[in-house]
Amino acid sequence: MDLKELEDWLRRNRVTDVACLIPDMTGSARGKMMTPALFLNGMKNKSLRIPETVYAIGVHGDIEFSNHVVTTERDLVLAPDLDTLHLAPWSSDPTACLICDSTTDLGAPTSFAPREVLRRVVNLYAEQGWTPIVGPEIEFYLIEKFKDVILEPRAPEGKSGRPEFGQYVYSLDAIDEFDQLWEELYQFCEIQRVDLDTLIHEDGPCQFEVNIRHNEAINVADQMFLFKRLTRNVALRHNLFVTFMAKPYSDCAGSSIHMHQSIIDSKSKQNIFSNEDGSDSDLFRYYIGGLQALLPAAMPLLAPYTNSFNRFEAFMSAPTNTHWSRENRTVGLRVPESSADARRVENRIAGADINPYLGVAASLVCGFIGMMEKIEPRAEYLGEGYQDSERPLPKSLIDSVETFAASKPLREALGPGFVDTYCSIKRSEYEHRSSVLSPWDVRFLMTNV
Repeated sequence: MDLKELEDWLRRNRVTDVACLIPDMTGSARGKMMTPALFLNGMKNKSLRIPETVYAIGVHGDIEFSNHVVTTERDLVLAPDLDTLHLAPWSSDPTACLICDSTTDLGAPTSFAPREVLRRVVNLYAEQGWTPIVGPEIEFYLIEKFKDVILEPRAPEGKSGRPEFGQYVYSLDAIDEFDQLWEELYQFCEIQRVDLDTLIHEDGPCQFEVNIRHNEAINVADQMFLFKRLTRNVALRHNLFVTFMAKPYSDCAGSSIHMHQSIIDSKSKQNIFSNEDGSDSDLFRYYIGGLQALLPAAMPLLAPYTNSFNRFEAFMSAPTNTHWSRENRTVGLRVPESSADARRVENRIAGADINPYLGVAASLVCGFIGMMEKIEPRAEYLGEGYQDSERPLPKSLIDSVETFAASKPLREALGPGFVDTYCSIKRSEYEHRSSVLSPWDVRFLMTNV
C-alpha cells in the first residue's frame, strides 16, 4: 500500500481518527492519536515522532532510564507498518489503527523496541534461508468488572444468571453462556485480520483458550498483540473484564500461551525438522537441545512478573521443567503427533502475560542457537513429568533477571541494548511490588505479631 492507496482507504472508510500503536515492553499499546490529515502529513514528511521512553515504561507506569534510554528523552521517528492497517470496530468514531516501528533521525531501527527484537531474531533465520512459523494457543479468564483493588477476581454470570462453580473443561454449554460475546469477538478478529481458529473452555472458572492459525513469526506476534487489545474491548462492551494474568486465582489453573514452532526452508517451503523419509532431522534435535539449554536463562521473557512464577505448579496444567516428550502435556516441551510436514515443538512454558514479540523471540532464538551450536537434547522424558525435580524451571523472577542479564548467547542474539533496558525495567517493577503491602501481610501479620 502506497500513500495514495492509504489516503483512499481512509477516505473510503470515513476515518476520523488514526491511532499509531507502539507495542511497549509489557506488550501493551502506547502511541498517538491524530486526524487523518495530520497522519498523512506526518507520513509524507516523516514527522511522526515520540520520545524513546515509550519503550522504557514498566507495567507499574514508571520510566526506567538507562545507558540506552537517557534522561534527555530523545525523539524517535515513527514508521507505521501499512500492512497492519485496520479499523477499531469498538470505537464510537471510525478509527484506523496501525502498528508502528521506530527509527532514529538517520533511519536506524530502535534496537530495544520489542517488535525490532523479534525482527532481529527472524533475520538470523533468514540469513540461513529459513523462515520460523508459529502457532499460539492463548488462555485467558473472563471476570467481573471491579473498581477497587481485589484479593481475587470473581467469575461472571452468563446468560443463565449463574456464575460457574467447579470445572467446566471442554464444556460447550459453558461457552454458550457468553455466545454473544464470542460472536462479536470473532467478528472483530476478522475486521482486524486476526486469524482466529478454535475456542474451548479450559480448566478454571470462565477460563477459555483460543488458537491463532500458524503463520510467520512477526505476523503472528502482531495478531497476538492485537488479539489481547481487542478482547479487552469486546469484554468491556459486555460489561466484563478479561485478564491475561498468568495466575489470577490462587487455587485454579493459570493461563499460558502455548507456542507451536516449526521452521521451513524459505525457498522449498519444506519443514526442516523432518528428513525426506519423514524421520526427525538433526536440526529438530538441536532445536530442542537449544530450548532445553537456554530457556531457563530466557525466563524473564516467558514469565515476566512475580505472579508469573505462581503458575508453575504441579498438576495445574503448567510445566515445572524443560523435559521434552511426544504427546505429553506434563513437560515443558511437547512434540505433538503430526505428519512430517507439520513436525513442530510446542513450548508450554510461556504465560499468557508475556509480551508476544518477546515471548516468540525468546523461544525462537533459543532454538536457533541450538541448531547453530548443534546442542544435543536430553533423552525423551517418558511418563508424568510434573514432579520430576531434574532440570527445574527457575523459581524467582529477580534471580532469573540476573541470569538473563548475564547470558552471553542471549545478549549477543537479542542485543545488549534491549537486554539491559528490559532488565532495568524488571528490577524496577520487582522493587515496586516488594514495597507494596500484600494481602498476605494483612491477613497474617496485621494483628498476629
